Amino acid sequence: MANHKATKKDMRQAAKRRERNKYYGKTTRNAIRELKASEDEKAYGESLPSVVSMIDKLAKKGVIHKNKASNLKRKLSKKTATA
Repeated sequence: MANHKATKKDMRQAAKRRERNKYYGKTTRNAIRELKASEDEKAYGESLPSVVSMIDKLAKKGVIHKNKASNLKRKLSKKTATA
């Protein structure tokens, strides 16, 4: 690592961003897991938009790829379409 002030600042910012991305990614994965585990179809349909919104935000920020976000949303919405 170089000893430039700008490099040190960049490393601090990257560490903050990495922690933030890990937090939001883990929170979204937990929400998806809880959504898949829910048995009640009405509750599933009510909580689906919030989970889809979380996935969209991750894709917009670049935490996950936009195609992965699309695949996740497709798989989650398939359950409501069949019900």
